[in-house]
Amino acid sequence: MNVVLQGAHGPHVPVRLDVERWATCRIRRRVLAVVHTVTAGQRLLEAVRLLEGDSRVQVVFTAAPDVFSNGVAAFLNGLKGLVLPWSQAVQTPFDLALAAGHGSLHELHAPVIVLPHGAGHNKIVPGANRGRRVAQRGAYGLSRQRLVRDGVLVPETLVLAHQEELTRLGRECPEALPAAEVVGDPCFDRITASLPSRALYREALRVRAHQRLVLVCSTWGPDSLLARREELLARLVGELPREEYQVAVLLHPHVWNAHGEWQIRSWLAGLGRLGLTVISQYADWVGALVAANYIVGDHGSVSLYGAMTGAPVLLASVPDAHVDPASPLAELSSFAPRIQDDRPLRRQLHRSSVTYQPDRHQRVAARISSEPGRFARKMRALMYRKLRLRAPAARPVAEPARLPFVVHYDEPGSVVS
Repeated sequence: MNVVLQGAHGPHVPVRLDVERWATCRIRRRVLAVVHTVTAGQRLLEAVRLLEGDSRVQVVFTAAPDVFSNGVAAFLNGLKGLVLPWSQAVQTPFDLALAAGHGSLHELHAPVIVLPHGAGHNKIVPGANRGRRVAQRGAYGLSRQRLVRDGVLVPETLVLAHQEELTRLGRECPEALPAAEVVGDPCFDRITASLPSRALYREALRVRAHQRLVLVCSTWGPDSLLARREELLARLVGELPREEYQVAVLLHPHVWNAHGEWQIRSWLAGLGRLGLTVISQYADWVGALVAANYIVGDHGSVSLYGAMTGAPVLLASVPDAHVDPASPLAELSSFAPRIQDDRPLRRQLHRSSVTYQPDRHQRVAARISSEPGRFARKMRALMYRKLRLRAPAARPVAEPARLPFVVHYDEPGSVVS
């Protein structure tokens, strides 16, 4: 990791009290990007990029403690930014901190903006009290257990994607309502911007014109598609004719980082050589989602974003007890076809096309963001307001996804990126 250490002469230039003496650019504000996990880091980049081109603002990164912190060091190293160790970050004042997770934020010396790291707030998780599980449950990111510590609200601003989330927040943590700001969803906007380029994403994945792409999306954990329905990948590859279908799998970064990249590649190597397309963990997942003809998923955010694409969404694993019944994911789950073990998969895919109801999918998609196309503008305005700086005149826009790329399985026994 490209870590900024405190040496014999004190902190590195951007975090020194006498920064004006040493810095080439006149730094007026310092922003700390707090990366808990790779997923959180990817979401933070959607906000951090809105500060591009402004030499008044210095962005510094740090890795916060988290059970899924594996992979964060490589992620930060790839950014080539300045990285403070957590122990130094919590002792250094900043003008603003950005996070897409909640752990340890109370230790920072900065006003904190917290963003969601997925499509809204769909999952219900147990409450916690000093490391012990308790009976109270709440939607992750909206519950009082995540937002309040010792009676004090931790985030100065809580970013929401949709106006309806204000109602849910009011039920779970009413004291956080004054801190909430609805700015939209960056992935919603990037998917919208990417839809016209669908043919390019299909070409990048080597999907032939007459083929239908079946994208299998798995979140992480014991209730995920990969954990509960591991055999489904083999069934799809075995049952669907290669000349008509291409099967691809997209795994949550927590899957890759919990088990290790080598291990995931190794586990999927046999299917990879039989024709399964494995989307690289380093690829932009939006392009793969837009390219799909069918989306087979679970209770992860990607399945919900799939409702935007015009492709049928089929669900293979949804632990209803862990999904907030007031969430858009619960609405999707109420009508999306469930994959059945005792029926041919080709027939189930065909039936999902015949029974596809675009109006119901569009209604779910509309619940992801109430500010379509406006995340970049509203998020940048929020950050500059908190920084007490005038924002640059150029108007930010959502950018289409980069072309996806895959893991290649060449010779027997070899695994190549």
